[in-house]
Amino acid sequence: MAHRDADGITKSSSILPHNVCVQKDGKGSSRIILIGSDHGKRKQYFEQAAREAGICCSFYDWKDIRCIEQKEDLKRCVVKIDAPEWNSCRLNELDALTKQYEEGLLALSRLKAGAFWNHPLDIAELLDKQRCKKRLALAGVTVTEMYEERFSGREELFGFLRENRLHQVFLKPVKGSGAAGVTALRASLLPTNGRIALYTCAALEQGGLVNTKQMYRLEGADAEAYLDHLLKLDCVVEKWYPKSTFQKYCYDLRVIVQDGQIDYILPRLSKGPITNLQLNNHSMEFEALHLDETEERITELCIQAANCYPRLHGIGMDVLLEQGSGQPYIIELNAQGDLLHRDVYGENRIYRRQVELMREMLRQIG
Repeated sequence: MAHRDADGITKSSSILPHNVCVQKDGKGSSRIILIGSDHGKRKQYFEQAAREAGICCSFYDWKDIRCIEQKEDLKRCVVKIDAPEWNSCRLNELDALTKQYEEGLLALSRLKAGAFWNHPLDIAELLDKQRCKKRLALAGVTVTEMYEERFSGREELFGFLRENRLHQVFLKPVKGSGAAGVTALRASLLPTNGRIALYTCAALEQGGLVNTKQMYRLEGADAEAYLDHLLKLDCVVEKWYPKSTFQKYCYDLRVIVQDGQIDYILPRLSKGPITNLQLNNHSMEFEALHLDETEERITELCIQAANCYPRLHGIGMDVLLEQGSGQPYIIELNAQGDLLHRDVYGENRIYRRQVELMREMLRQIG
């Protein structure tokens, strides 16, 4: 597979209208309905792809979803759902925000649409990391191991680590995205005490954790105070796998699967254990890793994972390649993980192919 970005990455500043259409169409025309946030690159570059393809696209902000059926003949529409704009970065509000989002997805699932790009009930399932990973594991998909135990405090967690002779794990809120609350914990625990260090992009401020775009390393009492707050949330604990490295960076992959085909593989490189790109980490071209033999294994794994969710036409997958063996593991699935800046500032291939696939869906629903 050969996917290359433009040599020069330029950012478009064009602001597109809420209704993108080459020709004038009435309410009864076939079109794409995009639901999301009015402020951001997802809307801008998806609408750009629709305009270039000559396909009508109407946009609705999440606050306006109740009026969609009044304004559109949804039986002739394909509906694409992007995430709403979160109005808080405080982790103790994450569950409430996610619940509100899930309620919105449930409401959208009742729309009598011709088709959904990604079905809202499956989008909601992927918000729950544990539920999604269990579904994948039951289907035989190779995933990073998630421990069944839950912990209400750090002493319970430390006891589990001692009992199982574990020295490093990842902790993650069950629901959340964008590395919110993701914590890489290293512990050298003796029977009664020991040393711990952790890496996270959450900061302890005014008695609570706040998600940031900066990485922190905490030790000792600071790390313990952080864990006391983190474990008040509903968190899962995962096995820490050593990631493959490239020029002193560790990396994992964001893989975009659309309609049973891999459309993009983006390596995400970091000096630390958390690779999310919004943390000022780096990306590169996949071909530069020279993983020709491993690519086939990645493809098979990701298509197998996508087959577990046939109502999701597009999925962003986080894939870990284990250091030494090169064994690929699914870390997480994201039903709204299709925005890659390296792509939209280049050829915008992901959204352009989405639009072409939706064109075919529109043909099928008449």
